[in-house]
Amino acid sequence: MSGILVVAESRRGELREVSLELVGAALALKEQAGGRLAVAMIGAEATGYADALGAPGVDEVLTVEAPAADFEAHVHAGALEALIAQENPALVLLGHTIDALGFGPAVAAKLGLGFASDVTALGWEGRPVASRGAYGGKLQVELDFPGKDTVLLLLRAGAFEAAEGSGAATVRAVETAGEPRTEQLGFREVEAGDVDITKADFLLSVGRGIEERDALSQFEELAEKMGATLSVSRPLVDAGWISNARQVGQSGKTVKPKVYLALGISGAVQHLAGMQNADTIIAVNTDPEAPIFRVADYGAVADLFDVADGLAEQFGE
Repeated sequence: MSGILVVAESRRGELREVSLELVGAALALKEQAGGRLAVAMIGAEATGYADALGAPGVDEVLTVEAPAADFEAHVHAGALEALIAQENPALVLLGHTIDALGFGPAVAAKLGLGFASDVTALGWEGRPVASRGAYGGKLQVELDFPGKDTVLLLLRAGAFEAAEGSGAATVRAVETAGEPRTEQLGFREVEAGDVDITKADFLLSVGRGIEERDALSQFEELAEKMGATLSVSRPLVDAGWISNARQVGQSGKTVKPKVYLALGISGAVQHLAGMQNADTIIAVNTDPEAPIFRVADYGAVADLFDVADGLAEQFGE
């Protein structure tokens, strides 16, 4: 067995962002593992996504036309089983999404594949190696899959760089059996909370260094002045100071803003997993050995309140 199979996703006629992230992760791994990279789209009008999925380095785009416009887990499960039997890949990549969770784990169990969910990093040591959080995000664990010829992994959305551009991938239609069983009566988006930090271009993030709840208002005001969105590390959510909609990290949200300004955040491994792909990371901490400085593009060993006061003055009305 060799090669990588990616299963992309669409929803209501649009390609989901996680699809290109899966392709990007596969392309990075292909450089280490070699072999062939195929990207499959299962769904109604699957051929319409072929150009978008054929990034440079993708060898083939496989289209599987579904019998109904809306997602059905049993149809995707049957199609994935057929694709694995046909392509014989060493690695299968899906998103850690509500749709993929509805069929990916079942296929892995049925076929006896290696499996891990919510994966935030990938490697190759003669076979796939996956990293993910454990014990509620308090630890980062590395998993390998001895004795498994094929491994199926669900990758966390936002944890990998998205592929860009269009290459010369061939497109091939794949026939699978599947009959619709359900009727969709409506669609309603889940409430995102008071803010969606995953969409922000500029995050001002604070951690336990602010010391007390009353200090939060100062940083809310500062974020507003700077045109940023306020986010936090896990200790502030655990203390009940703020909604978990603003939590960055392994057990919170994975973010990729253009700028991530971290004030008073030491940089525990679970927090770094959620923000280390930001375009520019600026860290302020009194501890010169704080782990966050290892991923920061710019850093200052300073008191966060002194820096906050200076920024407030700089960006004041």
